[in-house]
Amino acid sequence: MSRLLIIALFFEVGIVLMVVPWSNYWERNYFVESVPYVEAIATNTFVRGAISGLGLVNVFAGLAELGSLFFSPRSEDTTSVVASSSPAEDRR
Repeated sequence: MSRLLIIALFFEVGIVLMVVPWSNYWERNYFVESVPYVEAIATNTFVRGAISGLGLVNVFAGLAELGSLFFSPRSEDTTSVVASSSPAEDRR
């Protein structure tokens, strides 16, 4: 169950990082409007592309995790296996 949440997180973060730098929200937020040099950095197409690239990496990580979830062999539950003898019995 937790692996599915991690996969969903990878996909959500990846999609947001790929889309938001190219939207109007990116240019019209508090930091861009209040600090002039942040606007120069944030509106640079290379910075936007780098952030979208990080989003693409997140989507690929989600796909890799999803692939490993479906194509990996299922392991047996090893927590229920109990040793046949304890160290105290070996000393007798």
